[in-house]
Amino acid sequence: MRKARIVLLSFISFFFIVARADEFKFPLKSGSVRFAAIGDMGTGDAAQYEVARQMVVARQNFQFDFVIMLGDNIYGGSTPKDFEQKFERPYKPLLDAGVKFYATLGNHDNPNERFYKLFNMNEAKYYAFKKGNVRFFVLDSNYVDAKQLEWLQKQLQDAGEGDWKVCFFHHPLYSSGKTHGSSIELRSLIEPLFTKYGVDAVFSGHDHVYERVKPEKGIYYFVEGSSGQLRAGDLAKSNITEDGFDSDRTFMLIEIAGDEMYFQTLSRSGGQVDSGVLRRPVRTPEPAGVTK
Repeated sequence: MRKARIVLLSFISFFFIVARADEFKFPLKSGSVRFAAIGDMGTGDAAQYEVARQMVVARQNFQFDFVIMLGDNIYGGSTPKDFEQKFERPYKPLLDAGVKFYATLGNHDNPNERFYKLFNMNEAKYYAFKKGNVRFFVLDSNYVDAKQLEWLQKQLQDAGEGDWKVCFFHHPLYSSGKTHGSSIELRSLIEPLFTKYGVDAVFSGHDHVYERVKPEKGIYYFVEGSSGQLRAGDLAKSNITEDGFDSDRTFMLIEIAGDEMYFQTLSRSGGQVDSGVLRRPVRTPEPAGVTK
């Protein structure tokens, strides 16, 4: 039997279903937005290539159109050889099939990666793009200054309320990773904008584990930092952890169809680590007289 949980928090309603491996299926609805998510992958090592091959296998049944890259895209250098060994070669079958990659900068990335055309950053450290009914906001969490905050506020405000709002960047606002954990200072800067303008989901890397965080202030958070790197045993599951995995490399598949987000996290061997359906949070007006 599938497990269903309903969570009510601060006038925000959540509904998600976590499915068993033999039950979960993507709906593959017409017009849905389908993508993959990888983080901390650019090692050039065998494990990265194994994850990439499993992504190709997964795409045979789940035709994702693009990949979001959660930072630390290229470790240890930024020469043409580095880009070839740590990006172009492992993901060549996907690139040849027309899959686009959208990158954010991690703490191990050279800022000049924004000029690399296959990362689709439009030569900017932070940017936005739209796919179907989903608006993506890509941040540079290495250095968040007033200019970036002003840009983010305007982008979120102008986006309105009809589409999903998904943010991705490297450093997680919430994480149970032992090595890094939650980025508290970053959270204080950008979470108020997320809650004010109705961000629905956030993807980050940095901690070399996989974690699905319990909804925080109306927002779904994922940490996917083990698509190349791995710190085995580094996830100290805590009261914010909904599910997590730190035994092998992983990547995510996501389909957003209407008001539902279907997700599946797979290991480099193809085993299912996590899956489920997340309902877009319903934010209702607070009763009159409520003050904060």
